[in-house]
Amino acid sequence: QVQLAESGGGLVQAGGSLRLSCAASGRTFSIYNMGWFRQAPGKEREFVAGITWSGGSTYYAISVKGRFTISRDNAKNTVYLQMNSLKPEDTAVYYCAADRRIQRIVIVTNTEWYDYWGQGTQVTVSS
Repeated sequence: QVQLAESGGGLVQAGGSLRLSCAASGRTFSIYNMGWFRQAPGKEREFVAGITWSGGSTYYAISVKGRFTISRDNAKNTVYLQMNSLKPEDTAVYYCAADRRIQRIVIVTNTEWYDYWGQGTQVTVSS
């Protein structure tokens, strides 16, 4: 089992920045690819960004590429999502998740491939 807890959400004006954190406990964090997802009211949960277990590769949804940056610190068992140039359409509950398979070579974007989820943190961007 991997337990995940997000923090860092809040209310920000359009154009502003936030940094989300996801602290992990339980099984060895450093062997799992990690992902950030988000879910807006009335919409399906969608992939935002992912990072491999080593931190060597990242992948972003087109909607956030160039504005968001995912990173991880395996010594601190934490993954981050730096969000810049925020837009009202970024408003959602943001979740971090751990891949069900250890040391996967590629970053998967489908929610079905992630077994461990945090409780989510609300991000609201005002116009």
